[in-house]
Amino acid sequence: MFFLGLYEQLPVKILTVALLIILTVYLIRKSIKLFFDKTSFLDEKREETLMHFSNQVTKVLGLVFFFIYVLSYLGFDLAKLVTGSVVVAGALALILQHIIRDYIMGLTYLFERQIHHGDYVIINGNRQGKIEEISMRHLKIRQYDGYLYTVSYSNITELQNGNRGRRRVNESLVLNYRQNPDDAFKVMEEVAQICNEKYGEYLLKDENGVPLESYKFNQITELNVDFRGHRYSISGLVKETDLVEAGKKLRYELAMAAYKNELMMAESLNTSQ
Repeated sequence: MFFLGLYEQLPVKILTVALLIILTVYLIRKSIKLFFDKTSFLDEKREETLMHFSNQVTKVLGLVFFFIYVLSYLGFDLAKLVTGSVVVAGALALILQHIIRDYIMGLTYLFERQIHHGDYVIINGNRQGKIEEISMRHLKIRQYDGYLYTVSYSNITELQNGNRGRRRVNESLVLNYRQNPDDAFKVMEEVAQICNEKYGEYLLKDENGVPLESYKFNQITELNVDFRGHRYSISGLVKETDLVEAGKKLRYELAMAAYKNELMMAESLNTSQ
């Protein structure tokens, strides 16, 4: 009788329901993880993505059920509360419009397999890095400078994925228009050859170990860049995990070649003393 009377108290009921919801969420997550551990029909990245997304879904649903229970127990009629006030209903409609749009776009990205956990992406042309978290409403990417960037799906106007495993490193030198192109071509060809010899382990290879695309000189890719000079570029198809390191090595070789061969770099437009 004592425990029955104790259970009838409001704080104890709320605490009990909260614990039951937490336990249910935990069991659902554990079941999903066990399911993926015992199966292999999805690739590892796809499983990680679904795991992150399911964790977010169960957390949100758990909170929603808890708040609905508390409000209903306190005597609030949620239907009357919303429909009885035009102002409240209008405000909720505006708020939910943005939220629902985030959810719908998130589900679209997920089920169309446009993004996976761990992918290297470029968002809106100015934010790039590795996806660390996929939630119901937003993405979190770790940028190359170490900062964690969070963006809601509705704010994504452009998303580049890097073809998931097929990343092309592309670095260039902007040389003065007075630079003899023949001399520059010779130096850039040598840099491409050096990179293939020294950094061949970064290149993406087929099942026979042959690079799909070696480091190669792309000649002049842009004329009169900012009215300062011409762009000479080198590119190569590298493994996704080695993109950052391969870019660093290629930039070093270009800088060293420009120094040793005394290439004429493009000059600033500011000529004031």
